[in-house]
Amino acid sequence: MLRALYNGTLFLLAPAVVLRLLWRSRRLPAYRRRIRERFGRGPRLQDEAPLWVHAVSVGEVQAARPLIERLRREHPGLPVLVTTTTPTGAEQVQRLFGDTLVHRYLPYDLPFAVARFLDEVRPRLALVMETELWPNLFRACRERGIPLLLANARLSQRSWRRYRRWFRRLAAEMLDDAAGIAVQTAEDRERFLHLGAAPEKVRVCGNTKFDLEVPASLREQAEAIRAQWGPGRPVLLAASTHAGEEAIVLEAHRAIRERFPRALLVLVPRHPERFDEVAERVRQAGWTYVRRTSGEAVTPETAVYLADTMGELQLLYGTADVAFLGGSLVPAGGHNPLEAAALGIPILHGPHMENAEHVRRLLAAAGAGQEVTDAGSLAHAVIGLFADPAERARRGERAAAMVAANRGARDCVFAYLQALLAAPGGHGGERHSSLRAGTPA
Repeated sequence: MLRALYNGTLFLLAPAVVLRLLWRSRRLPAYRRRIRERFGRGPRLQDEAPLWVHAVSVGEVQAARPLIERLRREHPGLPVLVTTTTPTGAEQVQRLFGDTLVHRYLPYDLPFAVARFLDEVRPRLALVMETELWPNLFRACRERGIPLLLANARLSQRSWRRYRRWFRRLAAEMLDDAAGIAVQTAEDRERFLHLGAAPEKVRVCGNTKFDLEVPASLREQAEAIRAQWGPGRPVLLAASTHAGEEAIVLEAHRAIRERFPRALLVLVPRHPERFDEVAERVRQAGWTYVRRTSGEAVTPETAVYLADTMGELQLLYGTADVAFLGGSLVPAGGHNPLEAAALGIPILHGPHMENAEHVRRLLAAAGAGQEVTDAGSLAHAVIGLFADPAERARRGERAAAMVAANRGARDCVFAYLQALLAAPGGHGGERHSSLRAGTPA
């Protein structure tokens, strides 16, 4: 009954969802492209039975990257399909992997769309990053003998309560349909168990985002950009900001420049459709600014550098002395601070860090993160770090050490994935056993 109600609701909402896509495409035309894929229609893959990885958007693609690279290295004959939900995720797949793998958009969780997608793609295994729980998708994979591994899974206290109160039976069915669940923390494991997951399916593997690698070339590129801005300029990077946060950051920047007149703010809005809006806000605030896409040089008079590109956040982190993490001064749940931490950058964030609560606690315990609540406290914290290079360096070293100490989730998830591929019973059956030798089935 609950599944029927769920499907009925999806059918009723489908027209509104398509209209929302078209509305968003006014600012980001990529949203109107390849709409057929949202309903399971797409070109049939030339390679049969690929390994399928689903990563919602940019952050999940980044988290999946080390797993995809290792799979391709250890199974060179294994075709890979990556699906995303957002165009920015699709762009990140193209940026990281080019044409060496296939990208599709994940279909909506309508029964006919999911069935059409799986029948066309025919994956041998599904690796779903983070906590993407879709009842029809999970059930269709199980019915077709496709083992599904939920990787890097997490459940915030708020999400767990919502599932437990309103969708407990449906959630239990989904978790039963999954072949395995690799969670980030012991707390996540307990929450999944309370929702009905079988204990033998749930393994604590950690967060694969700790396994990101910083290539030397990226550091060199960041240093070259920083050199173009002029020597000795203190740089604050405000990453992944949401509506309502730019005004706070710009107010803090005004106070910062009273103490450090040459300070540069690198402003990176979270959503590309807001780039023009944020540029107008900066202009109205009276700041001299440069947009990254303009190619104009940053002069000594430039106060704000607006990063209106996608996929360059880690590079831009490398130019910063201090990083503020957006989505945390407004109730958006915060974003991943590990790219900054891995580069040894001190991190400031607001009180709303529900999406990265475990990492926030680790940063606080290491003395590498600091909470701010408004423009005044943000300005005070940045001024203190700009004025004390030794303390800034200590916090950065602690952040990098914290990342290094928590690596290893990739190996755990990969081992779980290999076990599912090799299992003679369960959801996958015998058709996956040949992958143990690295050959296509």
